[in-house]
Amino acid sequence: MRLHIEHLTRYDYSAPVSLAHHLAHLQPLSDAHQQLLAFDLAVDPAPGALNAGTDALGNAEHHFSLAQPHRRLSVCATSVVQVQPRYAGLLPAASPAWDELAERLRYVARKTFEPAGEFALPSPYVPRLAPLRAYAAESFTPGRPLAEAAIELMQRVHADFEYRSRSTDIDTPLVTVWEQRRGVCQDFAHLMAGAMRMLGLPVRYVSGYLLTRAPEGEPEGGRTMTGADASHAWVQVWCPGTPGVPDSGPGAGWLCLDPTNDLVPGSGHVRVAVGRDFGDVTPLRGVIRGGGRHTLTVGVSTRVLDAGPPASPDGAKPEQGLLETS
Repeated sequence: MRLHIEHLTRYDYSAPVSLAHHLAHLQPLSDAHQQLLAFDLAVDPAPGALNAGTDALGNAEHHFSLAQPHRRLSVCATSVVQVQPRYAGLLPAASPAWDELAERLRYVARKTFEPAGEFALPSPYVPRLAPLRAYAAESFTPGRPLAEAAIELMQRVHADFEYRSRSTDIDTPLVTVWEQRRGVCQDFAHLMAGAMRMLGLPVRYVSGYLLTRAPEGEPEGGRTMTGADASHAWVQVWCPGTPGVPDSGPGAGWLCLDPTNDLVPGSGHVRVAVGRDFGDVTPLRGVIRGGGRHTLTVGVSTRVLDAGPPASPDGAKPEQGLLETS
């Protein structure tokens, strides 16, 4: 299935901005389950230079600077992505015991470093929160398979917390979300990550996009999703050795879970970037001189083009600046 995604971000400033430097995470990833076929990033006013690169986690990033005075900044990212169902043959009960994995990652002097262990540590938006340990422990009983326990925790977060649009913003502390029992998709992802990290388990924050209705033929086919047709967030849990979870290539060992919608993501989810929390994968951030107050407008459109041709092999580069939608 081919998806066409358009993500528009616009800043309107009350006073001229004389100088600006920006960083964007807007280009979808390519992995075993999705392939980026085409991507275009349009910036108005046009920057003096627009540089593409890859960060330490393999996320695509774009840097650009504006030296001319401007009162409005418009950034439009347009992508065509080939997607397919994920995790065929997933067997959560056959995953390793969670406490054995946590012990494997526990710090011991001169022990070989496990890269996934970075995501078991606190981060700026996901600090240590004592009540989350007891909350997670209800699902993570001794010796229980990791994926099985993680899926149950996902279900509980979905049931125990209310999704309410605009009930929080990025500056709302995790403890406030915990106490108020409501939030948006990024809060659900941060909560689940925080709970599992309290047990020493690696969890990554995922930013991406979501179709309004899950594709027909999948377990959630036809269901209307929460956070649909918008920038969305979910998590990846490190489950090495779990049947159905890729064991090689990008994303090897990581299982995606969506606590906002209580499901294992299928072909209706498109990954853009992964990190410790929202701060690592902010769609657009920057530093400006001037500008006064500002108004932010964001719009996302995600639609199905067609069943599409088979995805090209992993590692194939997308067409840059060219969008073939016919």
